[in-house]
Amino acid sequence: MIGTKALEPVAARAEEVWKVYGTGDARVVALRGVSASFGRGRFTAIMGPSGSGKSTLMHCLAGLDTVSRGTVHIGGTEVSGLNDKALTRLRRDRVGFIFQQFNLLPTLTAAENIRLPLDIAGRKPDQEWWDTVIKTVGLADRLSHRPSQLSGGQQQRVACARALMGRPDVIFADEPTGNLDSKSGAEVLSFLRSSVREHGQTIVMVTHDPVAASYTDRVIFLADGEVVQELDRPTPETVLEAMNTREVLV
Repeated sequence: MIGTKALEPVAARAEEVWKVYGTGDARVVALRGVSASFGRGRFTAIMGPSGSGKSTLMHCLAGLDTVSRGTVHIGGTEVSGLNDKALTRLRRDRVGFIFQQFNLLPTLTAAENIRLPLDIAGRKPDQEWWDTVIKTVGLADRLSHRPSQLSGGQQQRVACARALMGRPDVIFADEPTGNLDSKSGAEVLSFLRSSVREHGQTIVMVTHDPVAASYTDRVIFLADGEVVQELDRPTPETVLEAMNTREVLV
């Protein structure tokens, strides 16, 4: 299995995961026996060309999609064996999400958007942790603003704070800088990096951007539904070299 060192605690893992859509002539194999593990307190990027299975793998890991064969675990819980109610609870309490489109509610303030998952779960934010997260994302003076009053970078930082507020086992980020300019993207990536380094958060990020990948601890490359390479301590140059070597072009 491509993954973490033997004794490193694992936040999420896939074991021999297959994902098949459709049947007959419409049959598409998105994942072909993928095994990968993601250590706690680590920042991992999943990269690959369009159709490589990178978003499918993330969705299966996060419990947003089912697997056709194999198993997925979050910590010690087998996600692939949960019923709908248990799966909803796991996604609410133990998983954080950051999407390219921000997914903020326009009628709520930044503070209300950040608290929303906790409010739905009937939980109150820990004040010390709230202060830490807000300071980390640099939004203390924007909490009363609605999304339309915030820049794209600020909106994504609200989304990052929302994902982090519940202290999830793992945060899954799907192209989190895809709609941002380079400066705003760098701000968001710096926040994600600091949340891993300073607070021990685990993040799994799908990206096509070698610069974004360089903020992570490790890159997993997929092609045609299979893991084809792994890269530790990536830089933009080593990511590009790996992409070109394997013709993993996005």
